[in-house]
Amino acid sequence: MLWDRGEASVREVADALSQHKPVAYTTVLTTFNVLAKKGFVTHRQEGRAFVYRAAISREQARRQALDQLLLRFFEGSPNLLAQHLLDQDEVGRDELKALRAKVEAAKQRGNG
Repeated sequence: MLWDRGEASVREVADALSQHKPVAYTTVLTTFNVLAKKGFVTHRQEGRAFVYRAAISREQARRQALDQLLLRFFEGSPNLLAQHLLDQDEVGRDELKALRAKVEAAKQRGNG
């Protein structure tokens, strides 16, 4: 939500999330405090409210999450993850074609 909005208060985030599923203000506040301690968000005070902003890009967060996923569940191996995804999900012809193109491009760069 912060990536899409740029910045938001705890109340704004709680209200937006509650449109889909009830969420307490304190839950959002606690989550933001944890994210701030980990360096993922920063905040500033505006009146009595804190306004939060993402401290890392969506791509950086995606990379960190994927690295953790690989380490915890796939022995650090992108190959094992790819095999798992191909075994578990139906992959369409177009998706396979795009995947093959990525593999070939990686080979050309000397990564395979």
